[in-house]
Amino acid sequence: MESKRIADDQDLQIALQIRKEVFVHEQGVPLEIEIDEYDTLDGQCEHVLVYYNDEPVGTGRFRIIDGLAKAERICVLKPYRKFGLGRKVLDALEEIAIEKGFSQIRLHGQTHVEGFYNKLGYQTLSDVFLEHDIPHVLMIKDLTAK
Repeated sequence: MESKRIADDQDLQIALQIRKEVFVHEQGVPLEIEIDEYDTLDGQCEHVLVYYNDEPVGTGRFRIIDGLAKAERICVLKPYRKFGLGRKVLDALEEIAIEKGFSQIRLHGQTHVEGFYNKLGYQTLSDVFLEHDIPHVLMIKDLTAK
């Protein structure tokens, strides 16, 4: 298992394909909502890929919104979800946040994986809300203990 920051369009297209499989095909998020203006290499976001046996199987992106660090679009292909790869995606995104000087990172976690995020140190800060018709909660993690 390894992770890397995406630096070229070929890797970005691989990440977008993983997201299409998970969010569009599995969860029914419309493609025009899932892929957005931040899915570029122009510096608005940083994207990561996570590998299992040299195959890219997970991804996520880091974005600064209103001066706050946010982890987004975190996903792992279904056959690989039992190998700790979601943690690897988050570790990579948290490292980016720390490098950029943030002491906290937040995310909108789907409620069915809220327990997973809790185990990794994220605390729930909101009631349930819908994002793309999927129940989510706002979660935050203190990065100073990392």
